[in-house]
Amino acid sequence: MAKVALTGGWNFFSLCLPCVFHSERMLWLLFFLVTSVHAELCQPDAENAFKVRLSIRTALGDEAYAWDTNEEYLFKAMLAFSMRKVPNRETTDISQVLLCNVTQRVSFWFVVTDPSKSHTLPAAEVQTAIRMNRNRINNAFFLNDQTLEFLRIPSTLAPLTEPSVPTWIIIFGVIFSITVVATMLLILSGIRERRRKNKGPSEMENTEDKCENTVTIENGIPCDPLDMKGGHINDAFGTEDERLTPL
Repeated sequence: MAKVALTGGWNFFSLCLPCVFHSERMLWLLFFLVTSVHAELCQPDAENAFKVRLSIRTALGDEAYAWDTNEEYLFKAMLAFSMRKVPNRETTDISQVLLCNVTQRVSFWFVVTDPSKSHTLPAAEVQTAIRMNRNRINNAFFLNDQTLEFLRIPSTLAPLTEPSVPTWIIIFGVIFSITVVATMLLILSGIRERRRKNKGPSEMENTEDKCENTVTIENGIPCDPLDMKGGHINDAFGTEDERLTPL
C-alpha cells in the first residue's frame, strides 16, 4: 500500500512539474513581450514621444536632489494627474506613463499609452495636459520652465495676476484726477488774466504822473514842464489889466 501511494504521488508530481515549468515559461514570455512592446512604444523620436531635460543642480545649487526611481514615480504621477484633466482621459493611470533612455544628466523620453498599452495617446492631448498644469508640474520638482524643459512643448506664460483694486476704479481715478487738474488750471489762468487786466490802467496812470513830474534841463537851467492837462499861461501874452494888481 505504501509503495502504491508513493508511486502515485511520484506520478502526480511528474505530471504537475511540466505544468509548473510551462506556467513559469509563459510568465517570462509575457514579461518579455510586454517589455518589448513598451520599448517599441517609448523610444527617442518615436511617435507621440516627448523629451524632458532637467537642470536640478542649476536651479537648486547645493540643495539639489538626486534623480532616482522615486522622482520618476512622482513624474509619472504628475503626468497621470495632468492627463486626467483632459476630457475623456479621466481614468489615466500611472502605469500608462512610460519612461525610457534616462541619463545621469537627467534627461529622458516619455509617452502616455492607452489603458491597454497597445498604442500611445496623441501628442496633442499630452501637450494640452502639460500646458494646462505646467506650473503644478514645475512646483512638484521646485523647478521652472527653464530648468524643467519639455523640448517639444513651448513654455507657457505665467498667469496674469489680478490687481487688488478693480480696473474700473483705477480708470475712474485717472479720469477724475485729469478733470480736477484741468479745472484748477482753468481757474488759475482766469485769475491771472483778471489780475493782468486790472493792472493795466493803473500802470498807465503811473506813467502819466511820472511824465508830469519830470523836470527838463536845457542849457543847464531847469525848466518846468508844461501842464498838458490844465495848460500854462504865458505872461508875455497877457493883457495889461491882467498884469496889474486890481485895487
